Amino acid sequence: MIHTTRGRFLFTFFICILLVLTALFSLHAGQIPVPPSSVIHDFASSLGISFAGDSLTPEQAAVFWYIRMPRILVAILSGAALAAAGAVMQGVFSNPLADPGIIGVSSGSSFGAVICIFLGLTSVSMYYMPAFALGGAVFAMACAVCLTLHDGKIPPMSLLLAGVAVSIFLGAMTNGLLTFMNEYRLKEFLFWMVGGLDYRRWEHVELAVGPILSGIIILSLLGRHLNVLSLGEDEARSMGMNILLYRLIFLLGASLITASAVCVSGMIGFVGLVVPHITRLTIGPDHRLLIPVSALVGAFFLLFCDTLGRIIAPPLEIRVGIMTAIIGAPYFLFLIRKMRKGGSI
Repeated sequence: MIHTTRGRFLFTFFICILLVLTALFSLHAGQIPVPPSSVIHDFASSLGISFAGDSLTPEQAAVFWYIRMPRILVAILSGAALAAAGAVMQGVFSNPLADPGIIGVSSGSSFGAVICIFLGLTSVSMYYMPAFALGGAVFAMACAVCLTLHDGKIPPMSLLLAGVAVSIFLGAMTNGLLTFMNEYRLKEFLFWMVGGLDYRRWEHVELAVGPILSGIIILSLLGRHLNVLSLGEDEARSMGMNILLYRLIFLLGASLITASAVCVSGMIGFVGLVVPHITRLTIGPDHRLLIPVSALVGAFFLLFCDTLGRIIAPPLEIRVGIMTAIIGAPYFLFLIRKMRKGGSI
């Protein structure tokens, strides 16, 4: 673990450099290469700055602006949202195995999405799918909280059990609707379930950027309160904290940014589980720093997985949800084994 402020700053700076380099490589990689030098040349020329290099061809410019740039931005936003939400959930439940879907948010998003596809609304407008997925996520979270709330308290263990119950119920409802779908709509839902960033457009960036950035900023500013809350209810109550209010704020904030990411990228697992845990082991448990740095690491991790999936077996593309599972599942098993040796489970 890095104990000094300088060390944490250097780690954060290193992640930022990795994120930029990965984004530049992701812009370049593909059947139609887009040289970063040409991109820099065009940007410099638009600012009236002289920079040596060739301009982008019309074909390269189209690929850059309408295919790869939106995809990269959606990957960065989704990865940041899932990792930040995971850090919050692990703090609220004081459990390193918690992730954004622990209270049924992912199942709620899936249920909303399958209703949208079942009704055929995806062919009417691209905005129906995010709206239904977001509504399903909020509905699932509200159900879990209402089932748990008693005498103005939300016990974390009861909330966890309620989230499992809600997830199972909504999963059954989703599977029930799938049995009535035709082959085309079933394939559409299955591709969304796997999680992917192909065919992302600027409209997807516009849908996600506002709620995700504002949510991460607000949750980071409230990091001090999450530090107190993660110590336990007795300690938080002794310091005069309104436990119910702040627990609801953190749950709602994490659910909303998770749902916003799911809306534009589909179901992507393990980012909210693996990234916050690794970041906590590196820079410590202070959520004032852990949440924003986890967001940076999550953005890099998801963009790296998406880029690797595009170049590992061209011209085929391995969807990013598969890549994160391939990388995240072994670490998940390692984490369980480590906790078992330590007597935590």
